[in-house]
Amino acid sequence: MTTTTTTTRPERQARASAPRGSRAPLWWLVFRREFVDLWTGGKVIILLVLFAAVMSVTSVLRELESKLSLIPPTEMIFLTILAAISFGLFVGMVIGADTISGERERATLEPLLLAPGTRRQIVLGKFLAAMSPWPVTVLLSLPYVIVLARGDKALGEALLLGTYLGGVLAVAFTGFGMIVSIWSRSNRTSLFVSLVVYLIFLIPTQWPGNAQKGDLGYLVQQLDPMQASSEFLEKVIVNNRTVAEKAPYLYAAILSAVLVLVALFGYSAPRLTLDGDRPGAARFARRGPSAGAVAMALALLPGTAVPTGAAGSVAHPIPAVVSVLAADSTGLTISNDVKYKSVNAGDEVDFTTVVTNGGTAASPDLNVAMNIVKTGKGDPVDPEDWSPERTQQVAALGAGETAELSWVVAAIMEGDYLVYITVLPKPAGVAATSSPVASPALHLTVKAFAKSNPGGVLPVAIATPLVLLAIALIPRRRWWRRGQPPAPVEREKVDA
Repeated sequence: MTTTTTTTRPERQARASAPRGSRAPLWWLVFRREFVDLWTGGKVIILLVLFAAVMSVTSVLRELESKLSLIPPTEMIFLTILAAISFGLFVGMVIGADTISGERERATLEPLLLAPGTRRQIVLGKFLAAMSPWPVTVLLSLPYVIVLARGDKALGEALLLGTYLGGVLAVAFTGFGMIVSIWSRSNRTSLFVSLVVYLIFLIPTQWPGNAQKGDLGYLVQQLDPMQASSEFLEKVIVNNRTVAEKAPYLYAAILSAVLVLVALFGYSAPRLTLDGDRPGAARFARRGPSAGAVAMALALLPGTAVPTGAAGSVAHPIPAVVSVLAADSTGLTISNDVKYKSVNAGDEVDFTTVVTNGGTAASPDLNVAMNIVKTGKGDPVDPEDWSPERTQQVAALGAGETAELSWVVAAIMEGDYLVYITVLPKPAGVAATSSPVASPALHLTVKAFAKSNPGGVLPVAIATPLVLLAIALIPRRRWWRRGQPPAPVEREKVDA
């Protein structure tokens, strides 16, 4: 007697999609399939062509702007790297938003779910494939950054920091797009929610400088991972701050990536279903249609402490009685070896200060501080943006002894400035104070950057998108010659 076994179509698809005799884990098989589909199906190439086109347009516009306002090289480096990160995150989020909901619309998710393995392995393979465009976007942005930098010494550090921060943010935004895709029934919904969230985080980076001041502005700078990364890169690359000093601005990006990975692999991946529903969906629907989207958006907002100077800071009480030590009685004098300097924006000024104890007794320990004042109208100067070292300490000087201190000032903005140094003797006690001794001011004239530093970007801006477009058209040219339509992707061949 012959027995006939009938198998359903999904079972046949699952068996066909799993290679016989293969011992490779499911995540690797999914990654390999997704990687090939992304890079041979044309989706990634088209997004990279758009990426190169946007980078080309913005680079040319910055070159034209620099000829009018003469932007220093460090600021050109910062703006170009920031644009590369922003556009790269957009590419990653779009691909992540299509990973699961796109499979649902193409009716190819069911055989994948029937394959032997866990849901986490499926999501891991797709996540690694969705991250693959990020290194390519970094490589594509290199010609623009190098040409616009024109050999500035900040280029190396800027590339390292930009690649690191961009990679962390790419993990967060690509993973977030996949979370939305897992819980979306349609690709349209997934893309719409992802793009709205992307714009919410992008908009604060476009605010003018004055809008970023105050308690709310500083809080947004700390909480928004894109804005915090922008603030970190600007302060380190343009304003000569140290990485250690601005490290708190890295916490938002790092914590966002960690929270997204936990939400993706710890909660969403094990609950991956064919239709996109989840337990308790009716409860969330009663609370409101946007509750799930808001909850996922909040996952990208790390809770950080309110920065220094925000509301709620405790003011130290001022002693009621103080004893004043006149600075003149110490016999301290201070002088600079440079009285006037004229430089271009972006140049550095080196000068030396000599502190002399002209008294008959040893001086207390000394604190020496630098300050910068703009002589005309305009925004107040923040010395921290102009020099990596604003204060130095000098041990007690004996009678007739001197101490030499070296200073470096980076000319940030065009204008007329006075740079002066003050010496503050250490007070004799808790209730005591001291009066500063100021040096003659160094008159610093900063002229607009004299060169058109970002020249030569036009060939790069034209060639890069054209090369990518030619690469995208190579397989289609072969199909046109053969007179055959493009072959369907591997996942659709399973239906045959």
